[in-house]
Amino acid sequence: MTPSFGSLRVLILESRRGSEMATLVANYGGQPVSAPALREVPLESNTEALAFIDALVRKEIDLVVLLTGVGTRALLGVVDRLRNRKAFVDALSRTRIAARGPKPVAALRELGISPWVTAPEPNTWRELLAALDAKGQTHPLVGSRVAVQEYGVANPQLLDGLRTRGAQVTSVPVYRWALPDDVEPLRAAAKAVADGALDVAIFTTATQVVHLLQVASDIGLESHVRRGLASMAVASIGPTTSEELREQGIAIDIEASHPKMGFLVREAAERAADVLRTKHGGGALR
Repeated sequence: MTPSFGSLRVLILESRRGSEMATLVANYGGQPVSAPALREVPLESNTEALAFIDALVRKEIDLVVLLTGVGTRALLGVVDRLRNRKAFVDALSRTRIAARGPKPVAALRELGISPWVTAPEPNTWRELLAALDAKGQTHPLVGSRVAVQEYGVANPQLLDGLRTRGAQVTSVPVYRWALPDDVEPLRAAAKAVADGALDVAIFTTATQVVHLLQVASDIGLESHVRRGLASMAVASIGPTTSEELREQGIAIDIEASHPKMGFLVREAAERAADVLRTKHGGGALR
């Protein structure tokens, strides 16, 4: 049987691929409610990125950690605007690279480069550190000069883990997350959650959680939004997003078996109605 939301109202906070996700939700019989929760903003100053690029070319970096494909391509954009692309790619190709998951691997492949280490699924900082530990016999982190390309927000657990292992760590922020230019859809979504007007919430990044609660707080509805989410079916794309939800005290009902949009929406369609029946005491969903 094809999974179906059965006309449930599904909150989508995705920005870049919001239209694609809305189409998927509709294809599975849901009523998508789109409220983009963030936008990617290039940092006003690329000082740290330029310093990293120059250090890499001077062979002063032993290990580069790439956390996202978007960030990797954004870094290359800085190179194209302000430095020599060939010199940077040559330097990157002779340096050990650890990739957090398939997206930075794909960005590297576009440059003809393969990573030295790739974190296995679910591609969190924990798997990344474990993968580096597995290489510790031949390439210990003690004394290594490590540059970490950040992905919108810093990952203190990863940075601390590297430092605990004796690495000299430099953060390389390339872009950051900000609220969308038009916050009104997100405000409307917060009000709808608070009013119990939505059934399912789908989170694809940790920052969506933070921004939804931030906007809710700004309009005096944070506690109401938290209560609203508790009565909804909350779906997370994977461990990193789930970790933020838990830290915010929001229970997760559905986590995708693979951290990909298609799996997330399909599995939410399969399970949301049962989750809601349980939460509502087995009664009608509406």
